[in-house]
Amino acid sequence: MEKKDCFYLGKIVRKYSFKGEVIIKLDTDQPELYQNMDAVFVDLGKNFIPFFIENSLLQKGNQLRVQFEDVYSEKDADAILKSDVYLPFSLLPKLTGNKFYYHEVIGFTLEDINFGIVGEIISINDATAQPLFVIKKEDSETLIPMIDDFIKKIDRKNKKVIVETPEGLIEMNAN
Repeated sequence: MEKKDCFYLGKIVRKYSFKGEVIIKLDTDQPELYQNMDAVFVDLGKNFIPFFIENSLLQKGNQLRVQFEDVYSEKDADAILKSDVYLPFSLLPKLTGNKFYYHEVIGFTLEDINFGIVGEIISINDATAQPLFVIKKEDSETLIPMIDDFIKKIDRKNKKVIVETPEGLIEMNAN
């Protein structure tokens, strides 16, 4: 398994006990979906390693207390502390309607009801206050805010995201 085949689930944020238990802060709106996992992949720099879970317990919303196999001391836990945790894309729950995962729409065509085809979604910029579609068409790049009211349809069959943006927004955000 490679990192490109996985989604970011969270980060090992702290030790829980002297027996090697750790707390994973889950990056999800539905932490309960991940409380009974068998294994996760841990990114240890140059190594992407599967860690098998002996037991886990969901705590305080999105914090998962985990006891991994072969991690039975504080020293073992220290070795994986602050590491990112991943799962294969195949384990993501399927979304329908206008809900989507960011990675799912990469490569889709973004089409505005009034403007027409804007271009291909090449990435999602979620480092800003409002996530943005990053769209490429020929030599230009356009940024469109990912606002629920703008998104009219996710057409998975035809690989299109249909939006309706305010007049002038696309032209204003094109580079």
